[in-house]
Amino acid sequence: MASGPADGTKRRTMSVEEAGRQLGLSRNSAYQAAGRGEIPTIKIGRRLLVPIVALERLIDPSASIPQGDA
Repeated sequence: MASGPADGTKRRTMSVEEAGRQLGLSRNSAYQAAGRGEIPTIKIGRRLLVPIVALERLIDPSASIPQGDA
């Protein structure tokens, strides 16, 4: 799997295909689930991205949400 950005910041989104792999779905099934709203997505231009925090909440709703410094 790809590492974070070169500047050392943590990735906040992943592709629908990456999210599908984490969920055990094929690429096509992941895009179909995203189209139905079953996988949370945001659209930036023509790209469809999955916010990592939203995917983690989907997988484990009881997981605590990390708090930032600001």
